[in-house]
Amino acid sequence: MNPTVSVLTEEKSRADVSAKLLKPLTGSEALMQCLVEEGVSTIFGYPGGAIMPVYDALFDYQNRIHHILVRHEQGAAHAAEGYARSTGRAGVCLVTSGPGATNLVTGIADALIDSTPMVCLVGQVAQKLLGTDAFQETDVIGVTMPITKWNYQITSADEIPEMVAKAFYIAQSGRPGPVVLDITKNAQQELMSRPFVYQKCEKLVSYRPRLVPKTEQVEKAAELINGAKKPYMLVGHGVLIAQAQAELKALVEKTGIPVATTLLGQSAFPADHPLYTGWLGMHGSYGSNVMTNQCDLIIGVGMRFDDRVTGNAELFARQAKVVHIEIDPAEIDKIIKADAPVVGDAREVLSRLLPLVNANDHTAWRNEFKKYDAVEQEKVIQPALAPTTEKIKMAEAIDLLSRKTNGEAVLVADVGQHQMMASAYYQYKRPHSLITSGGLGTMGFALPAAFGAKVGAPDREVIAIIGDGCFQMTIQELGTIAQSKLPVKIIILNNNYLGMVRQWQQLFFDRRYSFVELQNPDFITIGRGFGVAGHTCAKREDLSASLDTLLASQEPYLLEILVEKEENVFPMVPAGTSVADIRLE
Repeated sequence: MNPTVSVLTEEKSRADVSAKLLKPLTGSEALMQCLVEEGVSTIFGYPGGAIMPVYDALFDYQNRIHHILVRHEQGAAHAAEGYARSTGRAGVCLVTSGPGATNLVTGIADALIDSTPMVCLVGQVAQKLLGTDAFQETDVIGVTMPITKWNYQITSADEIPEMVAKAFYIAQSGRPGPVVLDITKNAQQELMSRPFVYQKCEKLVSYRPRLVPKTEQVEKAAELINGAKKPYMLVGHGVLIAQAQAELKALVEKTGIPVATTLLGQSAFPADHPLYTGWLGMHGSYGSNVMTNQCDLIIGVGMRFDDRVTGNAELFARQAKVVHIEIDPAEIDKIIKADAPVVGDAREVLSRLLPLVNANDHTAWRNEFKKYDAVEQEKVIQPALAPTTEKIKMAEAIDLLSRKTNGEAVLVADVGQHQMMASAYYQYKRPHSLITSGGLGTMGFALPAAFGAKVGAPDREVIAIIGDGCFQMTIQELGTIAQSKLPVKIIILNNNYLGMVRQWQQLFFDRRYSFVELQNPDFITIGRGFGVAGHTCAKREDLSASLDTLLASQEPYLLEILVEKEENVFPMVPAGTSVADIRLE
């Protein structure tokens, strides 16, 4: 389109909207204007009967709000998550009632446990039909109450400005999370009884997240840090949410404290920093896990001490005192008792802690980690990166990708062995570089989430790392990616198995492989059917050139890498055991 024509069209659209604001607005028109006032530029959605008035209003806002048509509502939720994780702003979904709403449930639950801000706008039958089992009626408030930070049913157009403002405030403040607004059809269609006024929500009487920590809590934490001989910092997703990477780095470099990250905390601290020890968890680094049971102080920052980090919580770090820095007071003492809890925003806490801690050098303590690093290098890493097997190993594919992208791409990993390999062998050097489903472990997350991440961060290279089982969970979103033409890069690590389940069956169920082998379709042909180019790499000698082709593409591209069928992921902490029981083979 001619740029002048485009500008004139947008100006006319703005003028039309401005003229409408002088007249009474319908609820749907009010909703659109609320989104504009909140600075929403993109929404992911799928139309249907009970949300059709909103879609009609959206027609007049196309030059101000970019709507992306997904192929399934679950894809809308995961795309919104990816967008939120790459931008720090709430992702927005727009779907219809009944199955449209219930198809969001997995994504909503995923967003809640991984502290991802999301606003879900859901159509509902007219108020007079509520409770009658009308066509496509579902009790969305009842269904989503346990998996949302807040939800609300709007039954009047007049409620829309206030409730939308509240929704965005709750979703994005404190510990972020998903909210749901269930909007009845009459509320969408009727005129507001008063002029449209939008005021952003900045506080609520009943909801006051603590951002600034109490001074005495910070001082107690500093006292423990200054007195520790073997301190150890465990960094979680909260550091990235709070944008506290600089404060974390300054504190670590002043104190000389070794740092490990959780799965979602990866990229909060540079992987090539000399004080970085690796990542924690069931398949985390050998030393990072073992040393939690040898330190005398743990400083947990923006992390939950979930079971994948602690193993058997009763056996976790019993010798150590604990400083727990966390914005959500409900997480304090929930799993691990804190000797010095600090409730507040990670950035605020770390900035106040910095002048109170002593400069130190814990080189001798850090060197104890290196002993375990050497063992892991010999027994796990080197065999994985220099294999004698004919088939490509997942580890070597991820390692080569890391080197070719200099550790600066955004990896959006699905769930399973490939997720663990992406965590272990990619060297993340920039913040917000690993987007994955952590707490819920949602297969099918990566394809739509990668698309959402690319929408949110168009200037960064975004690469989805997906297993063959996960890919088939949300494969239809290839259509969304193809239609957008955004250059999302997709790597399928194909072993024709549900790999992580197979690994557990091998190790703990006497190799009784119960329904884990997959007879897969031709993924490349399917991709081409959607309009996404791609090819299969089956030989090690073709791997480098294949990755070059993927990375050079200016359009969406699908690379299938055929990997060893029964490759296992090590290290591994068996479920229910101590992190000290970590296995290398």
